[in-house]
Amino acid sequence: MLKFGQITILSAIVLLTIGVIDFFFEISSILYVTIFLLWFLIVALGSFTMRWRIFTTAVTKGNQNKKQVAITFDDGPNAEFTPQILQLLKSYNAKATFFCIGKHIENHPELAQQIVAEGHTIGNHSYSHATSFGFFRKKRIVEELSKTDALIKKITGVKNTLFRPPYGVTNPSIAKALNKTSHTVIGWNVRSYDTVIKKPTQVLDRIQKRISPGSIILLHDTHSRCPEIVEGLLQFLKKEGYQTVAIDTLQEKN
Repeated sequence: MLKFGQITILSAIVLLTIGVIDFFFEISSILYVTIFLLWFLIVALGSFTMRWRIFTTAVTKGNQNKKQVAITFDDGPNAEFTPQILQLLKSYNAKATFFCIGKHIENHPELAQQIVAEGHTIGNHSYSHATSFGFFRKKRIVEELSKTDALIKKITGVKNTLFRPPYGVTNPSIAKALNKTSHTVIGWNVRSYDTVIKKPTQVLDRIQKRISPGSIILLHDTHSRCPEIVEGLLQFLKKEGYQTVAIDTLQEKN
């Protein structure tokens, strides 16, 4: 997929070419509007689709040569549900990756410590997870990421390098911030919609149909349905011969 700058330059060249032709032959203004709307649509969809990599490179799938998958959890740690998830992972000898919100780490430092102590990977999911995060300027994004990294280091002793953007949104400001912070962006290729779909069986069915070696699965350890979904998923993965690993392991080539 083309990068944002390339898409913009290409669109500008097309518009300029149409303008030159329009100088000699009258062209409908609808064509100009169509080109602009097409540019806008591609950029808007690219903002919510990390695998297109329009604004920044993102890991959306791991090594496909091994029968391994990565289960990832967003928006925790949660005092009620994260401990239940950790217990289930321990029962199945599975490792996972938790993308934690900085203010939640502050509120539940013991859970951040437990995540790392039990062999899981912890990542940065911004400090505030504000609904307006996608509109933040570069400086504020850098501040949010740096503050959360500092918390992770202080509480767990781990130097974090992973970042998952809130809502999976990327844009030029986030890309500029990441150029400064040098985080590895982690996306997913199996979206569960577990916060939207209310029946755990339907969530499981959706995930199971999409799993393949190297899959990165998106879940949230913030709602009452999550433990049931996780247990069903772990049972399925065990039955199908998959190893459940942290994102670090999934990226290993050998």
